[in-house]
Amino acid sequence: MNKTLLTIALLAMPLPALADKLDSLKEQGFARIAIANEPPFTAVAADGSVSGAAPDVAREIFQRLGVPEVVASISEYGAMIPGLQARRFDVITAGLFMKPERCAAVAYSEPVLCDAEALLLPKGNPKGFKSYADIAADSTAKIGAPGGGTEEKLALEAGVPRDRVIVVPDGQSGVKMLQDGRIDAYSLPVLSISDLMAKAADPNLEMFAPVVGAPVYCDGAAFNKDDTALRDAFDVELAKLKASGEFAAIVEPYGFSAAAAISTSRAQQCGE
Repeated sequence: MNKTLLTIALLAMPLPALADKLDSLKEQGFARIAIANEPPFTAVAADGSVSGAAPDVAREIFQRLGVPEVVASISEYGAMIPGLQARRFDVITAGLFMKPERCAAVAYSEPVLCDAEALLLPKGNPKGFKSYADIAADSTAKIGAPGGGTEEKLALEAGVPRDRVIVVPDGQSGVKMLQDGRIDAYSLPVLSISDLMAKAADPNLEMFAPVVGAPVYCDGAAFNKDDTALRDAFDVELAKLKASGEFAAIVEPYGFSAAAAISTSRAQQCGE
């Protein structure tokens, strides 16, 4: 084989660092993660320590894969995918929600953090509401939602009459109307309802999420397209974490719904 053909053949072969990415991370002892300082997805304390739901999940999974540490770099969202492609870091764990164009550019894991529609309800969900259609089917039920928002639109599309969709000006008003019995459910995204519940500290309220039949928006850990073996290994441990209940223990204190992440898939989010 002449030198030109030999060079072409060598260039066509996968580099060991790419082919055995997990092994190289184990050897160096850490994975480089890209984050944005945006609680509750990611957070950086004054002493530089990194927390937030996404890094906490990634840290646990990498430890299970034999990579003891994660080292975080703060990045703007628009710079994350180019940085990943340029191998300035190994994975994005930053609440970078899946969209078809992003799915074409990176190798996403299965869903990690999801924001979905939620219902704030009286404790015990006495009317058994799990969907906007359930509310539509109860001729006496009223639902509160922000005027002109997604939740109002979804309720109307599900058949809730206009006079039973009550426009609520703000979150605190929605909680008060539910407490006073003026509405039977209040709908907002999971993170918003979680925040309201934390502030209200009312044991007579509970959240149901995700609303059945409503959209779910999720991120996943995003890997370089050449690192699908590493992504697949990450997915195996993520599935174990979800099945054991440990995943919920990590993400739910931050206000995320573990059920929402478990209820959907990368294929659904990416439109595969």
